[in-house]
Amino acid sequence: MRIQLSPATLAALLGIIFGSTPAFSQTYDATAVANQGISKLKVKPTDWPQWGGSPERNNVPATGPMPTEFDVKTGKNIRWSAPLGSETYGNPVVANGKVYVGTNNGNAYVKRYPATVDLGCLICFDEDTGKFLWQHSSEKLPTGRVHDWPNQGICCAPLIDGDRAWYVTSRGEVACLDTEGFLDGENDGPFTKEANENKDEADVVWKVDMMNQLGVSQHNMCSCSVTCAGDLLFVNTSNGVDDGHITVPEEKAPSFICLNRFTGEVLWTDNTPGANILHGQWSSPAYGVLNGVEQVIFGGGDGWLYSFDARGDAGKAKMLWKFDCNPKDSVYKLYGATRNHIIATPVIYDGLVYVAVGEDPEHGEGGGHLWCISPDKQGDISPTLVYNSKDPTKVIPPKRKQALVASEGDLERDNPNSAAVWHYIGNDPEDFEQTMHRTCGTVAIKNDLLFIADFSGVVHCLDVKTGKAHWTHDMLAASWASPLIADGKVYIGDEDGDISIFGLSEKKNLIGEINIGSAVYTTPITANGRIYIANRNRLFCIEEGKTSEGVE
Repeated sequence: MRIQLSPATLAALLGIIFGSTPAFSQTYDATAVANQGISKLKVKPTDWPQWGGSPERNNVPATGPMPTEFDVKTGKNIRWSAPLGSETYGNPVVANGKVYVGTNNGNAYVKRYPATVDLGCLICFDEDTGKFLWQHSSEKLPTGRVHDWPNQGICCAPLIDGDRAWYVTSRGEVACLDTEGFLDGENDGPFTKEANENKDEADVVWKVDMMNQLGVSQHNMCSCSVTCAGDLLFVNTSNGVDDGHITVPEEKAPSFICLNRFTGEVLWTDNTPGANILHGQWSSPAYGVLNGVEQVIFGGGDGWLYSFDARGDAGKAKMLWKFDCNPKDSVYKLYGATRNHIIATPVIYDGLVYVAVGEDPEHGEGGGHLWCISPDKQGDISPTLVYNSKDPTKVIPPKRKQALVASEGDLERDNPNSAAVWHYIGNDPEDFEQTMHRTCGTVAIKNDLLFIADFSGVVHCLDVKTGKAHWTHDMLAASWASPLIADGKVYIGDEDGDISIFGLSEKKNLIGEINIGSAVYTTPITANGRIYIANRNRLFCIEEGKTSEGVE
């Protein structure tokens, strides 16, 4: 497959080769961009108030010195730790003196729900002490695992702004909560029908039930970490296939929606990719102003990346561009697929978009693709297009499981409208450690170095300009997580419970590997001089020079 570069991109790359104007800014400060996004919310400047910190979704916070040594058994450099449920997949966020994390009910913080009751739980702790404050509890859907997988809890992160939190529950509800819960003695509305007003429970301000109100049928779980721009709230609905993984039962239901985040009013919806959803839709949106246009970018359940005008068009969705992140002849099947959908969150860095493909880890490992895309065109900006020999002048529409079937007369041609800048499958796909595998992970980029961990446990450090790997590292354990870049270091967790720490460098420098007791399915973050890491059943607040009781 040959990538067709846009004229602007080609000219910029030639500039690199011949020493003229560089294609990418040499002074782009990703952390400053994240700080600018954070400054638009009513939070502290060094808080980390949503997944990826800001709408660009790049996990590169501003920090002071971060520890490279900590011990959860002795409590060295551990300010505090707090028990979570028995399974934790939600990434922590920190804002206005509180820490939020999604988990299940294995620790039974709320008195009326013993640990034997399976719930999705969004838990709020005090940032300084780790004291439990309140919990939002989502009882399991009666339809079972097709919509609400047992014991998985809450698999997303909330967005915090002032005294409001927004997140997607395991029941497929977009919920707006009061960050004070009922500790302030008030029941904020318009929703005031909570089962009780206990001090340890959440105060719901409004909610939108995507299943009942919008016809969505999420597959296994809702896992979108929402983001916003002004009064706009962007959500991937997780609409997916049926229990038998055969058809999409609600193909006309929306996949991508925009709400008014202060009222819950639905402003626009889009049901792309409709019947072409492969499995689930578990990605989260990114937002940025690109080429002077407000764009919200969604990863689709068909393996395509989609950009929409964030404001919509007279109450309707307005798609700007779409990009197929898989080879056209790749095939989707439950096990052994070569076609993948998108679980990672797209990241915006220096005017370009980065995303990798993946699959539910339950369905095994496989080959992956990581893309750099220029968002300066409209329409289909994929590298190639598919035609059929019966009419070789007409582009045929995408097919669900395989876009190009040669036995049916399909053929492939370069797309003159392509906006692919580079495509990474590994420096040497014959070598396991130099192969890009499918991933749940989102890239993190700083100083023109891109980091990503794939599900097979390989960490990749790429030159963001060329898409070539500087180095790779096999962690020898599966990784569901994304990297944190802070204080010139890169932190990444794996399923063995190890946190690998690398130097932010073109040359591999493994500073250390620290085990924190159980599997890490989440991504480390930092806020206000502290690192937060959730393992399978505990949340750790890590701070240089602090000591707490260790965990056996």
